[in-house]
Amino acid sequence: MPITFRKSFRVLPGVRLNINRLSWSITLGAGPGPRHTISSTGRRTTSMDLPGPFGFRTTRRRNRDQ
Repeated sequence: MPITFRKSFRVLPGVRLNINRLSWSITLGAGPGPRHTISSTGRRTTSMDLPGPFGFRTTRRRNRDQ
């Protein structure tokens, strides 16, 4: 069983700093609206909770060819 590490800190209202074993990220947004997450690895995620057990998430990755 692998050991994992994840810690999240509230920096300001609606802003969180997330740290894990391989990278860090900043999440913007709180409440019922969308949340935007930007990772140190180049991943950008937008997510939103929908009514009931549903949710929406889209992820883009940085193009490393540039």
